Amino acid sequence: MELKTVALILFILMYVVMIARSEWKLYAIWIAAAVFVVLGIIKRDPVYILSVVNWNVLMMIGGTMIVVYYFIESRMPNLLADIILDKCSNVMWVIILMSLFSGAVSAFIDNVATVLMIAPVGLAICKKLDISPVPMILSVSVSSNLQGAATLVGDTTSIMLGNYADMNFVQFFWMKGRPGIFFAVELGALLTVPVMMFLFHSFTQAVESKEKTTVRDRVPTLALCGIVVCLIIASFIPDTPSLTNGIICMVIAAISVCYDYMKNKDSLNIKHAFSSVDLETLLVLSGLFVVIQGITDVGLIDDAAKLIVNAGGDNIFLLYTIIVWGSVLFSAFIDNIPYVATMLPIITSITALLGIEPYLLYFGLLSGATLGGNITPIGASANITSVGMLKKEGYDVSFSDFMKIGLPFTLVAAGAGYIFIWIFWR
Repeated sequence: MELKTVALILFILMYVVMIARSEWKLYAIWIAAAVFVVLGIIKRDPVYILSVVNWNVLMMIGGTMIVVYYFIESRMPNLLADIILDKCSNVMWVIILMSLFSGAVSAFIDNVATVLMIAPVGLAICKKLDISPVPMILSVSVSSNLQGAATLVGDTTSIMLGNYADMNFVQFFWMKGRPGIFFAVELGALLTVPVMMFLFHSFTQAVESKEKTTVRDRVPTLALCGIVVCLIIASFIPDTPSLTNGIICMVIAAISVCYDYMKNKDSLNIKHAFSSVDLETLLVLSGLFVVIQGITDVGLIDDAAKLIVNAGGDNIFLLYTIIVWGSVLFSAFIDNIPYVATMLPIITSITALLGIEPYLLYFGLLSGATLGGNITPIGASANITSVGMLKKEGYDVSFSDFMKIGLPFTLVAAGAGYIFIWIFWR
């Protein structure tokens, strides 16, 4: 049996185990990764294996988690929760407002960082109301993924398209006399509001906040805002090192730790800050990076990409349809970064042969690959992070629990973008 077939079988088995027993997720991923190494599906070279792990993402998550710990300890999330509760009539509108807010933030900074910053506010709200945080945190997560494609700096795949197609920040809004992908994404975001109203229509509990929380220290909030500002600035600087975002988050985390020790002279709180880092989430992501690289190395992602393109032939509408919805399907189970990297040159070649501009298919690829990750809890790093945060709070989220929210979001948002992009770019 050739390695490609073995890799595909192991990959499918890994997902079957994760779907059937979500508590075995970490073991399933790392057993698959270990077997990939033993069988030579991924190169048996420690340096190469370490290089396929996205250290930038891991450093961003780890650093931001430490800053978020101090943010939570400052009680600023509680104050923000009070303010939001003042503006909403019931729990349903609290969830909707939090989701839209996370989407707006995520259009300009990394999705994982968005979840780490906004989820603590959601958790504080749910504790005040004594309700399960699962619907709110999952809505925050999928909304942050949804808007990642809106701007050049919103997601890694957007940056990849911008670099490949030589697009600047403005061209995501307006290009060649036509509205860009930003408006397709925002239309999808607006149409998720009725979806949330339907999903959470029974959440009619009235909300109120009789008194405002007193914030203990505003420096952690400034540190968190500093991460946002620095990430946005870094996104506009050309040819930055691949670890730039991760270094930003780690440096601000180190500054936060030093500030806390200088102020309180308490090493115990520093230990609590480091223990707040969710190691399971980091390990899940690390293992997935290895597994995805393995199926990439043996050509499975290349095969998937070519299958999508070849099925469309010279029918532009069929080709566009297959790319959008095929990307949604594949991105629900594999990392969209290697998939998009593989598809971009294939789309360029096909459109060159057909004598058409590639932007219709570029935008279809980006919207489908970005939104597809919302279908499953491991389809995007932000989803893995949010599920990990909920687990630390004592809430286990199964595949079916996640898909009840993620699937309707994806179908509505992807459908809206699919129609919008075709109307303006066909």
